[in-house]
Amino acid sequence: MLIIIVSKMKKNILWLHLLTILSVSSFSQNVLVPGGNFFDKKFITNSKYEMACFALAGNRMVEVSSFTVQVNRNDKNISVYTNLTMLSNNEQYIDTSIAETNTLKPVYRSSANPNRFMSIRYDREITGFYFDKQTKKKNQVREPVKEPFFDSYIYPYLLGSLPLTSGYKANMPVYEYKPENAGNFKATRIEEVKSNVYKSEITGEHKVWQVTVFEEATNEKYEYYIDKETRKLWKIEIAAANNQKFLLLNKEIDFEIVMKTSFDKEAILKLLKEGNAVIKGVAYAKDNPANDKFLKNKSLVNINKKQYAPSGTSVILIPNTAYYKEWVAVNEKLRKKGRPVPLSKEAAACIKIATVYDDDGHFEFTNLMPGEYFLYTEFAYIKTATHTEVVGYTDTYINGFFHGSTERTKDYTVGYESSAGIKKIVTIKKEGEVISVTMRKTGSVL
Repeated sequence: MLIIIVSKMKKNILWLHLLTILSVSSFSQNVLVPGGNFFDKKFITNSKYEMACFALAGNRMVEVSSFTVQVNRNDKNISVYTNLTMLSNNEQYIDTSIAETNTLKPVYRSSANPNRFMSIRYDREITGFYFDKQTKKKNQVREPVKEPFFDSYIYPYLLGSLPLTSGYKANMPVYEYKPENAGNFKATRIEEVKSNVYKSEITGEHKVWQVTVFEEATNEKYEYYIDKETRKLWKIEIAAANNQKFLLLNKEIDFEIVMKTSFDKEAILKLLKEGNAVIKGVAYAKDNPANDKFLKNKSLVNINKKQYAPSGTSVILIPNTAYYKEWVAVNEKLRKKGRPVPLSKEAAACIKIATVYDDDGHFEFTNLMPGEYFLYTEFAYIKTATHTEVVGYTDTYINGFFHGSTERTKDYTVGYESSAGIKKIVTIKKEGEVISVTMRKTGSVL
């Protein structure tokens, strides 16, 4: 009985000591572990996105790989699947990390690439194997679990669900297996969080949290740029242990989340290639100077009646199907918010492009099937007009009395750059039809 009481006293003292340590450390830095209420799960959603990976050397950026990330979440698990494809030789690096949805406790990890194959299961004990494809050596993995931890591969996709704010810091214990490691439990440190802006060529500026992370397991430093509003990952800067630097940029192809109409690539290509109808056209601009803001309230006469699209100008033809109609509608709506939506790779590959082949703005499309098509072109041109300006007055006197005055004027030639963006809907009603169209930008009736 005495032994039991003494044992309990020792445990209570130990717990008090541990709580004191945790209390002190909580004022300096957060220690994140699975099961804690650190993460806002609403930011961990089903998603798929692609990032372009660049190697940096001085001022040079060389794209070396494409990195695809897919996050699946259900009531039981959160699964992260990644596929990195090297552009030089098409080699693939495929990784999977699975964690419990409620606690984020790791469940499974696998990795397959030209150098290795690894499969690990997390439970009361860590078990699995690591196969080195170069040496043909297989290592069995078996380690006891003594403390809570995250899988080292899943934590980057959880950062956006943390209560990020300027000055936020935290430590995350992670497990990273490598045969050469003396120990596989390492610390990942969130060293700094601060406000920044990410500038996208597609969707403009986004307010972001810049999250600086250091990994003890890899001795690498990461800068994550995470959208403050949506927690979308826009960019990653990597300073590798071997002094190499890499940059990952979101390609913003995940717009299909907002697209409800499915894309039928086979049917679209058939419209563009398997018919015998032709669209012939001419593109030009003709402007009414009175409607021009640049020359408003000036006396002008347009000298050049038609400004033809120059030779080499691109004219785009898009089958005006339900998918493309929805894309145009969604794009126009989001563009007003500064968030235009790019076409997917498949849809962009089904756009037909013709070029103006002479100095009179002519172009043509062939091999088309009956259907409705959307045409678009844009080009720059020089407007030339005459500007009449009053330079003085001539007074007339008769018998010494002022009789009146007349204006003295001078004509100037005015030339300035403008641009035309022209769109048109064209319908082919029957096989073999040849349609002539005029694409014009005009401020007056022709």
